[in-house]
Amino acid sequence: MQNNKTLPSKFIFPGHNACAGCGQLVAVQAVMRGLNSDTIISNATGCLEVTSTSYPQSAWGLPWIHSLFENASAVASGISAALKQKKKKTKVVVQGGDGGTYDIGIGLISGMWEREENILYICYDTEAYSNTGIQASGATPYDASTTTTPAGLKSTGSQQVKKDMLAIALAHGLKYAAQSTAGYPDDITNKIKKALAVDGPSYLQILSPCIPGWKMRTDGAVLMGKLAVTTGLYPLLEYTNGQLTSSSITDSFRPQTVNEYLKLQGRFKHLKAKDIKEIQKLANQNIEKYKL
Repeated sequence: MQNNKTLPSKFIFPGHNACAGCGQLVAVQAVMRGLNSDTIISNATGCLEVTSTSYPQSAWGLPWIHSLFENASAVASGISAALKQKKKKTKVVVQGGDGGTYDIGIGLISGMWEREENILYICYDTEAYSNTGIQASGATPYDASTTTTPAGLKSTGSQQVKKDMLAIALAHGLKYAAQSTAGYPDDITNKIKKALAVDGPSYLQILSPCIPGWKMRTDGAVLMGKLAVTTGLYPLLEYTNGQLTSSSITDSFRPQTVNEYLKLQGRFKHLKAKDIKEIQKLANQNIEKYKL
């Protein structure tokens, strides 16, 4: 990674050491296209922090602060308070993984949302603790095999249904909350621009396929992001002032079965037909719930 001052003006540079084909970096690039230079980022510990800031260099072209797994939102609150005191309108953005969002940091995120601070929180959802060994998180989907929920003779993987973090955000009265996937970069960028325009807290959750965690091909992240949407397992959603205003699931939506999505991921290779039927039920529930 080179000194950012010698490079063209952009917000994420090549030279990071993320896995080849990393879905999170696809999502990050789309996020950065939606941000502007008047932005400060508070970044939780995780894959994104480890792969983009190999001391003494950085892949970031914006003011960027590393925090712990759990307190990126608290750091952002401090930055926001300082900016408010100085009467600056600089936008504060938090970036975290699903472990730091769904689990370890959820209390501090809740406090930030309750205070209605002008902060955009972005969760890169890899559906596991990708940085520390692929342990299950609150975002891990049903029946996925992880190092803490391994599939075996008496187990089909995680028996918890993925936590509905978007619903938790909405319960805090956020004016803007949305989700997208690495399969639709333009959708990510557009939602970032909308979130930035909100005066108050906003939340964007992005499914970011993890090559080693999902045990998939290095060229498969975008495809997995698309299949997650077209099966109904992870629809594109947008809530404005608490109302569902946009969804990939409409009357014209023709869902694919979950089989194609599951068979391309090693974390689901142990599933039998009856297990796949249960996951199909979860997809069908989403299709019914989010149909506009």
